Amino acid sequence: MLQITVNWILYTLVGLDSSLKSAQAINFFVYDTVKILLLLFVMIFAIGFLRTYISQERIKSWLSDKKKGLGNVMASMFGAATPFCSCSSIPIFLGFLEAGVPLGVTFSFLITSPLVNEYLVILMFGFFGWKIALAYVFSGVLIGVLSGLVLGRMKLERHLVEDLVSSNAKVAEEVKYGAVRERLSFGLDEAVSIVRKLWLWILVGVGIGAVIHNYVPDTVIQGIINKGGVFAVPIATLLGVPIYGSCAAIVPIAAVLFQKGVPLGTALAFMMATAALSLPEAVMLRRAMKLKLILIFFGVTTIAIIFTGYLFNILQNIML
Repeated sequence: MLQITVNWILYTLVGLDSSLKSAQAINFFVYDTVKILLLLFVMIFAIGFLRTYISQERIKSWLSDKKKGLGNVMASMFGAATPFCSCSSIPIFLGFLEAGVPLGVTFSFLITSPLVNEYLVILMFGFFGWKIALAYVFSGVLIGVLSGLVLGRMKLERHLVEDLVSSNAKVAEEVKYGAVRERLSFGLDEAVSIVRKLWLWILVGVGIGAVIHNYVPDTVIQGIINKGGVFAVPIATLLGVPIYGSCAAIVPIAAVLFQKGVPLGTALAFMMATAALSLPEAVMLRRAMKLKLILIFFGVTTIAIIFTGYLFNILQNIML
Protein backbone atom coordinates (compact mmCIF):
# COMPACT_ATOMS: atom_id res chain seq x y z
CA MET A 1 0.00 0.00 0.00
CA LEU A 2 2.79 2.41 0.89
CA GLN A 3 4.68 1.61 -2.32
CA ILE A 4 1.52 2.17 -4.40
CA THR A 5 0.95 5.52 -2.68
CA VAL A 6 4.55 6.63 -3.26
CA ASN A 7 4.35 5.56 -6.92
CA TRP A 8 1.14 7.53 -7.40
CA ILE A 9 2.53 10.67 -5.77
CA LEU A 10 5.84 10.65 -7.64
CA TYR A 11 4.79 9.30 -11.05
CA THR A 12 1.20 10.55 -11.37
CA LEU A 13 0.89 13.59 -9.14
CA VAL A 14 4.42 14.99 -9.49
CA GLY A 15 4.88 13.63 -13.00
CA LEU A 16 8.31 11.96 -12.74
CA ASP A 17 9.29 9.59 -15.54
CA SER A 18 9.42 6.11 -13.97
CA SER A 19 11.89 4.88 -16.61
CA LEU A 20 14.62 7.30 -15.46
CA LYS A 21 17.17 6.12 -12.92
CA SER A 22 16.95 9.45 -11.12
CA ALA A 23 13.19 8.99 -10.65
CA GLN A 24 13.71 5.41 -9.44
CA ALA A 25 16.36 6.61 -6.97
CA ILE A 26 13.96 9.26 -5.64
CA ASN A 27 11.22 6.61 -5.35
CA PHE A 28 13.58 4.32 -3.43
CA PHE A 29 14.61 7.17 -1.12
CA VAL A 30 11.05 8.32 -0.37
CA TYR A 31 9.63 4.84 0.12
CA ASP A 32 12.41 3.51 2.34
CA THR A 33 12.65 6.72 4.38
CA VAL A 34 8.92 6.73 5.14
CA LYS A 35 8.89 2.97 5.78
CA ILE A 36 11.83 3.05 8.20
CA LEU A 37 10.63 6.17 10.04
CA LEU A 38 7.15 4.70 10.46
CA LEU A 39 8.54 1.35 11.55
CA LEU A 40 10.99 3.03 13.91
CA PHE A 41 8.21 5.08 15.52
CA VAL A 42 5.73 2.20 15.76
CA MET A 43 8.24 -0.35 17.08
CA ILE A 44 9.76 1.98 19.68
CA PHE A 45 6.24 3.01 20.77
CA ALA A 46 5.18 -0.65 21.07
CA ILE A 47 8.36 -1.70 22.87
CA GLY A 48 8.11 1.28 25.23
CA PHE A 49 4.49 0.43 26.01
CA LEU A 50 5.29 -3.25 26.65
CA ARG A 51 8.26 -2.32 28.82
CA THR A 52 5.89 -0.70 31.31
CA TYR A 53 4.44 -4.17 31.95
CA ILE A 54 7.71 -6.11 31.99
CA SER A 55 10.54 -5.13 34.30
CA GLN A 56 13.99 -4.75 32.83
CA GLU A 57 15.28 -7.39 35.23
CA ARG A 58 12.85 -9.92 33.74
CA ILE A 59 13.91 -9.07 30.19
CA LYS A 60 17.54 -9.39 31.19
CA SER A 61 16.86 -12.73 32.85
CA TRP A 62 15.32 -14.05 29.62
CA LEU A 63 18.23 -12.96 27.43
CA SER A 64 21.23 -12.95 29.73
CA ASP A 65 22.41 -16.54 30.26
CA LYS A 66 26.08 -15.74 29.71
CA LYS A 67 27.45 -19.16 30.72
CA LYS A 68 25.55 -21.20 28.15
CA GLY A 69 24.84 -18.51 25.57
CA LEU A 70 21.12 -19.23 25.70
CA GLY A 71 20.39 -15.51 25.57
CA ASN A 72 22.22 -15.28 22.25
CA VAL A 73 20.33 -18.30 20.93
CA MET A 74 16.96 -16.83 21.98
CA ALA A 75 17.81 -13.41 20.51
CA SER A 76 18.99 -14.99 17.27
CA MET A 77 15.85 -17.13 16.99
CA PHE A 78 13.70 -14.07 17.62
CA GLY A 79 15.65 -12.24 14.93
CA ALA A 80 14.95 -15.07 12.49
CA ALA A 81 11.22 -14.68 13.17
CA THR A 82 11.14 -10.93 12.46
CA PRO A 83 10.74 -9.80 8.82
CA PHE A 84 13.14 -6.83 8.98
CA CYS A 85 16.02 -5.58 6.86
CA SER A 86 19.31 -4.42 8.42
CA CYS A 87 17.99 -0.88 8.94
CA SER A 88 14.49 -1.81 10.07
CA SER A 89 15.81 -4.10 12.84
CA ILE A 90 17.62 -1.21 14.53
CA PRO A 91 14.54 -0.03 16.54
CA ILE A 92 14.25 -3.38 18.37
CA PHE A 93 18.02 -3.45 18.84
CA LEU A 94 17.80 -0.04 20.52
CA GLY A 95 14.86 -1.20 22.62
CA PHE A 96 16.89 -4.17 23.88
CA LEU A 97 19.76 -1.88 24.83
CA GLU A 98 17.38 0.46 26.67
CA ALA A 99 16.04 -2.52 28.61
CA GLY A 100 19.55 -3.44 29.75
CA VAL A 101 19.96 -6.58 27.62
CA PRO A 102 23.69 -7.43 27.25
CA LEU A 103 25.28 -5.93 24.15
CA GLY A 104 26.44 -9.28 22.73
CA VAL A 105 22.90 -10.66 22.95
CA THR A 106 21.44 -7.62 21.19
CA PHE A 107 24.01 -8.09 18.43
CA SER A 108 22.82 -11.68 17.94
CA PHE A 109 19.38 -10.26 17.15
CA LEU A 110 20.71 -7.41 14.97
CA ILE A 111 22.76 -9.83 12.85
CA THR A 112 20.19 -12.62 12.44
CA SER A 113 17.10 -10.47 11.87
CA PRO A 114 18.02 -9.32 8.34
CA LEU A 115 19.84 -12.57 7.49
CA VAL A 116 16.90 -14.90 8.12
CA ASN A 117 13.17 -14.21 7.87
CA GLU A 118 10.09 -15.94 6.57
CA TYR A 119 9.84 -14.32 3.15
CA LEU A 120 13.57 -14.75 2.53
CA VAL A 121 13.23 -18.45 3.33
CA ILE A 122 10.33 -18.73 0.88
CA LEU A 123 12.38 -17.04 -1.84
CA MET A 124 15.38 -19.22 -1.06
CA PHE A 125 13.21 -22.34 -1.33
CA GLY A 126 11.85 -21.17 -4.68
CA PHE A 127 15.23 -20.31 -6.21
CA PHE A 128 17.58 -22.84 -4.59
CA GLY A 129 15.48 -25.70 -3.18
CA TRP A 130 14.72 -26.81 0.37
CA LYS A 131 18.16 -28.26 1.23
CA ILE A 132 19.99 -25.01 0.54
CA ALA A 133 17.21 -22.95 2.13
CA LEU A 134 17.39 -25.03 5.32
CA ALA A 135 21.19 -24.88 5.39
CA TYR A 136 21.03 -21.12 4.90
CA VAL A 137 18.62 -20.68 7.83
CA PHE A 138 20.84 -22.75 10.10
CA SER A 139 23.97 -20.87 9.04
CA GLY A 140 22.26 -17.48 9.49
CA VAL A 141 21.18 -18.29 13.05
CA LEU A 142 24.62 -19.73 13.81
CA ILE A 143 26.35 -16.59 12.52
CA GLY A 144 24.15 -14.48 14.79
CA VAL A 145 24.79 -16.64 17.86
CA LEU A 146 28.57 -16.98 17.42
CA SER A 147 29.13 -13.36 16.39
CA GLY A 148 27.06 -12.17 19.34
CA LEU A 149 29.07 -14.38 21.72
CA VAL A 150 32.36 -13.03 20.35
CA LEU A 151 31.21 -9.41 20.53
CA GLY A 152 29.80 -9.93 24.01
CA ARG A 153 33.11 -11.24 25.35
CA MET A 154 34.93 -8.15 24.04
CA LYS A 155 33.26 -5.88 26.64
CA LEU A 156 32.40 -3.10 24.18
CA GLU A 157 29.66 -1.31 26.15
CA ARG A 158 31.88 1.74 26.64
CA HIS A 159 31.62 2.42 22.90
CA LEU A 160 27.85 3.07 23.05
CA VAL A 161 26.65 6.67 22.79
CA GLU A 162 25.46 7.56 26.27
CA ASP A 163 22.70 10.05 25.42
CA LEU A 164 20.77 7.49 23.35
CA VAL A 165 21.20 4.32 25.37
CA SER A 166 20.76 4.65 29.11
CA SER A 167 23.65 3.25 31.14
CA ASN A 168 21.50 3.02 34.27
CA ALA A 169 19.12 0.07 33.87
CA LYS A 170 17.52 0.67 37.28
CA VAL A 171 16.00 4.05 36.43
CA ALA A 172 13.09 2.65 34.40
CA GLU A 173 12.41 -0.07 36.99
CA GLU A 174 11.71 2.47 39.70
CA VAL A 175 8.86 4.07 37.72
CA LYS A 176 5.44 2.55 38.40
CA TYR A 177 2.65 2.86 35.85
CA GLY A 178 -1.03 2.57 36.63
CA ALA A 179 -3.55 3.39 33.92
CA VAL A 180 -3.11 2.31 30.31
CA ARG A 181 -3.06 5.98 29.34
CA GLU A 182 0.16 6.48 31.33
CA ARG A 183 1.75 3.49 29.65
CA LEU A 184 0.75 4.72 26.18
CA SER A 185 2.14 8.15 27.03
CA PHE A 186 5.48 6.60 28.01
CA GLY A 187 5.66 4.66 24.74
CA LEU A 188 4.79 7.77 22.73
CA ASP A 189 7.41 9.90 24.49
CA GLU A 190 10.00 7.16 23.95
CA ALA A 191 9.21 6.93 20.22
CA VAL A 192 9.27 10.69 19.66
CA SER A 193 12.54 11.05 21.56
CA ILE A 194 14.42 8.40 19.59
CA VAL A 195 12.99 9.41 16.18
CA ARG A 196 14.13 13.00 16.83
CA LYS A 197 17.65 11.73 17.45
CA LEU A 198 17.76 9.38 14.45
CA TRP A 199 15.78 10.98 11.60
CA LEU A 200 18.71 12.85 10.03
CA TRP A 201 20.91 9.77 10.09
CA ILE A 202 18.11 7.80 8.44
CA LEU A 203 17.83 10.35 5.63
CA VAL A 204 21.57 10.21 4.98
CA GLY A 205 21.71 6.42 5.17
CA VAL A 206 18.78 5.78 2.85
CA GLY A 207 20.11 8.41 0.45
CA ILE A 208 23.38 6.49 0.14
CA GLY A 209 21.45 3.27 -0.37
CA ALA A 210 19.26 4.82 -3.08
CA VAL A 211 22.28 5.92 -5.11
CA ILE A 212 24.04 2.55 -4.87
CA HIS A 213 20.83 0.58 -5.49
CA ASN A 214 19.98 2.40 -8.73
CA TYR A 215 23.35 3.33 -10.23
CA VAL A 216 25.53 0.23 -9.71
CA PRO A 217 24.70 -2.38 -12.43
CA ASP A 218 24.45 -6.07 -11.46
CA THR A 219 26.78 -6.97 -14.34
CA VAL A 220 29.59 -4.97 -12.73
CA ILE A 221 29.23 -6.99 -9.53
CA GLN A 222 29.17 -10.28 -11.42
CA GLY A 223 32.27 -9.36 -13.42
CA ILE A 224 34.28 -8.49 -10.32
CA ILE A 225 33.29 -11.71 -8.51
CA ASN A 226 34.12 -13.94 -11.49
CA LYS A 227 37.65 -12.53 -11.60
CA GLY A 228 38.25 -13.08 -7.89
CA GLY A 229 39.51 -16.67 -8.04
CA VAL A 230 40.25 -18.08 -4.57
CA PHE A 231 39.45 -14.66 -3.10
CA ALA A 232 35.99 -14.55 -4.69
CA VAL A 233 34.17 -15.12 -1.36
CA PRO A 234 35.74 -12.17 0.52
CA ILE A 235 35.41 -10.01 -2.60
CA ALA A 236 31.70 -10.91 -2.92
CA THR A 237 31.19 -10.19 0.78
CA LEU A 238 32.91 -6.81 0.59
CA LEU A 239 30.91 -5.96 -2.53
CA GLY A 240 27.68 -6.79 -0.71
CA VAL A 241 28.32 -4.50 2.27
CA PRO A 242 27.78 -1.13 0.50
CA ILE A 243 24.62 -2.33 -1.27
CA TYR A 244 21.29 -1.72 0.37
CA GLY A 245 18.11 -3.44 -0.80
CA SER A 246 15.27 -5.73 0.21
CA CYS A 247 15.61 -9.51 0.37
CA ALA A 248 13.11 -9.71 -2.48
CA ALA A 249 15.70 -8.00 -4.69
CA ILE A 250 18.81 -9.68 -3.25
CA VAL A 251 17.79 -13.35 -3.58
CA PRO A 252 17.15 -13.19 -7.35
CA ILE A 253 20.55 -11.52 -7.84
CA ALA A 254 22.27 -14.29 -5.87
CA ALA A 255 20.34 -16.88 -7.91
CA VAL A 256 21.47 -15.30 -11.18
CA LEU A 257 25.09 -15.25 -10.01
CA PHE A 258 24.81 -18.95 -9.13
CA GLN A 259 23.15 -19.82 -12.44
CA LYS A 260 25.96 -18.08 -14.31
CA GLY A 261 28.65 -20.20 -12.70
CA VAL A 262 29.45 -18.36 -9.49
CA PRO A 263 29.93 -20.98 -6.71
CA LEU A 264 27.01 -21.34 -4.29
CA GLY A 265 28.90 -20.12 -1.21
CA THR A 266 30.21 -17.08 -3.06
CA ALA A 267 26.73 -16.11 -4.23
CA LEU A 268 25.28 -16.63 -0.75
CA ALA A 269 28.11 -14.65 0.88
CA PHE A 270 27.21 -11.72 -1.37
CA MET A 271 23.55 -12.07 -0.39
CA MET A 272 24.33 -12.39 3.33
CA ALA A 273 26.54 -9.31 3.33
CA THR A 274 23.92 -7.32 1.45
CA ALA A 275 21.19 -8.40 3.86
CA ALA A 276 23.08 -8.16 7.17
CA LEU A 277 25.43 -5.22 6.59
CA SER A 278 25.00 -1.97 4.70
CA LEU A 279 26.36 1.56 4.65
CA PRO A 280 22.92 2.98 5.51
CA GLU A 281 22.84 0.70 8.55
CA ALA A 282 26.30 1.92 9.61
CA VAL A 283 25.19 5.54 9.26
CA MET A 284 22.11 4.94 11.43
CA LEU A 285 24.06 2.95 14.03
CA ARG A 286 26.53 5.83 14.31
CA ARG A 287 23.90 7.63 16.38
CA ALA A 288 23.92 4.80 18.91
CA MET A 289 27.52 3.58 18.69
CA LYS A 290 30.96 5.05 18.43
CA LEU A 291 32.79 4.39 15.16
CA LYS A 292 35.13 1.81 16.72
CA LEU A 293 32.20 -0.36 17.81
CA ILE A 294 30.57 -0.19 14.37
CA LEU A 295 33.84 -1.25 12.72
CA ILE A 296 34.26 -4.15 15.17
CA PHE A 297 30.63 -5.25 14.63
CA PHE A 298 31.01 -5.12 10.85
CA GLY A 299 34.40 -6.86 11.02
CA VAL A 300 33.25 -9.81 13.14
CA THR A 301 30.10 -10.30 11.05
CA THR A 302 32.04 -10.05 7.78
CA ILE A 303 34.54 -12.70 8.91
CA ALA A 304 31.66 -15.01 9.89
CA ILE A 305 29.99 -14.54 6.48
CA ILE A 306 33.25 -15.20 4.62
CA PHE A 307 33.81 -18.41 6.58
CA THR A 308 30.23 -19.50 5.82
CA GLY A 309 30.71 -18.73 2.13
CA TYR A 310 33.76 -20.98 1.91
CA LEU A 311 31.91 -23.70 3.86
CA PHE A 312 28.98 -23.61 1.41
CA ASN A 313 31.40 -23.85 -1.51
CA ILE A 314 32.87 -27.00 0.02
CA LEU A 315 29.43 -28.49 0.69
CA GLN A 316 28.00 -27.49 -2.70
CA ASN A 317 28.39 -30.90 -4.29
CA ILE A 318 26.82 -32.60 -1.27
CA MET A 319 23.68 -30.43 -1.18
CA LEU A 320 23.03 -30.37 -4.94
